[in-house]
Amino acid sequence: MTVWTTPERLALREMVTSFTEKEIAPHLPAWEDAGVLPRELHRKAADVGLLGIGFAEELGGSGGDIVDATIMTEAVMAGGGSTGLLASLFTHGIAIPHIVDRGSADLVDRYVRPTLAGETIGSLGITEPGGGSDVSGLTTRAVRDGDEYVVNGAKTFITSGVRADFVTTAVRTGGPGFAGISLLVIDKGLPGFTVSQPLRKMGWHCSDTAELTFDDVRVPASNIVGDVDGGFSLIVDQFVNERLSLATQAYATAQRTLDLATEYAKQRETFGKPLVTRQVIRHKLVEMHSRTAAARALTREAVELAAAGQSPLLEAVVAKNVSVAACEWVVSEAVQIFGGMGYMRESEVERHYRDARILGIGGGATEVMTDLAAKLMGL
Repeated sequence: MTVWTTPERLALREMVTSFTEKEIAPHLPAWEDAGVLPRELHRKAADVGLLGIGFAEELGGSGGDIVDATIMTEAVMAGGGSTGLLASLFTHGIAIPHIVDRGSADLVDRYVRPTLAGETIGSLGITEPGGGSDVSGLTTRAVRDGDEYVVNGAKTFITSGVRADFVTTAVRTGGPGFAGISLLVIDKGLPGFTVSQPLRKMGWHCSDTAELTFDDVRVPASNIVGDVDGGFSLIVDQFVNERLSLATQAYATAQRTLDLATEYAKQRETFGKPLVTRQVIRHKLVEMHSRTAAARALTREAVELAAAGQSPLLEAVVAKNVSVAACEWVVSEAVQIFGGMGYMRESEVERHYRDARILGIGGGATEVMTDLAAKLMGL
């Protein structure tokens, strides 16, 4: 028995897989076409404890740690979910941890508890139209005016930004660079806060993505998370978890497409024989398995370090890049094995092929991660 196979975690995996197979997989094509997840799915997921995994029970969560959250991600993918589904249903995983760590009791009561109960939806607003991975260069500004901040600026590529009831927003309250950034929780519906129609994307079709505009939006000063000008450290503190989550999504996607391709190769006949009898196909499947297993092992090792209270900065960066590379290769090979059917929208591997492309961009682009790894290695 390992930390991944305790009776409690085996039961967790079975529960999440079953929930996904019953409540998600049959409806996912329709949600993809609609471009949005129903709010009631958040309530259903909260009712069975999914939304609260990794959050303390005293906050309204289900308890558990990053290992449990990783198992949940693996199980959702194994049950027929998608990374777009994960991004949208579990956006609170990037929207509320900063509030949990440094927010006031009032912020926890107003935003964390109802979100974990599936009553509200939160999102995280960092990326801006003029910049991507360069957080230090953000320009959305919040100026103190009495008991309020007046916010002006814009955010883009905001996951769940259309449906979100609030946005944990990175704003500039001080001077240039990292030191002048704060986190401010901004409620939807405030005067001057405009949300675009959903942005059209290559993948993650069921996950709504928006551009946000702030035009003299007045926000209570009490909605600052932690210290004024202390937001960047809060953002950095969550980088490890976010990158490990994306690494997990990547190898879990690879595993799902490998399983689908293996089953298809056994059933599909070409020239009178099952496709899997062709040596070239068997060798593809072996290589797909090898790359997936390596990515899983590397990521799980980093997850275990994080669960033990360490801060595996380098390990998380490397795990993300390795897992993304494995995923991109495996999903491409899976489509190739499916042939023409793999190119059809009705094919699950087609969805994973499209969805996989964002994993090397979100949470820090692959190139940025590689350069960061070099710095962490002292190069």
